Amino acid sequence: MKSFHKELWFEVPTRRAFINITPQVEKCLADSGIKEGLLLCNAMHITASVFINDDESGLHHDYDVWLEKLAPHEPVAQYRHNGYEDNADAHLKRQVMGREVVVAVTEGKLHFGTWEQIFYGEFDGRRRKRVLVKIIGE
Repeated sequence: MKSFHKELWFEVPTRRAFINITPQVEKCLADSGIKEGLLLCNAMHITASVFINDDESGLHHDYDVWLEKLAPHEPVAQYRHNGYEDNADAHLKRQVMGREVVVAVTEGKLHFGTWEQIFYGEFDGRRRKRVLVKIIGE
């Protein structure tokens, strides 16, 4: 069995964003040489997320609106976490959207369902953060 890992780095200039990272993850898979196995992709920061869904701008807008209703950024005083930072809402948004995804690797490709893509969700941007891609298999 082989193992491969790589860290992808992102610095989003806005507070929140959804970025399709499927091409970068597919590049990792190609570089690994693994044809059959499992791929783990997870956000290595507590205010960011990795998830799978459709790459459709209306859906991304709906996510942003829904998450802001669920855990509004302001007023920041509503959160006990906010001491010197104003990112308590980002922690909650990450909890809802998830930390990681696992995708089967079949014949050297990500074994997705129809329309599925991998996304990096940023909820407290404007600084450098990383995503781990770990692949095991043969």
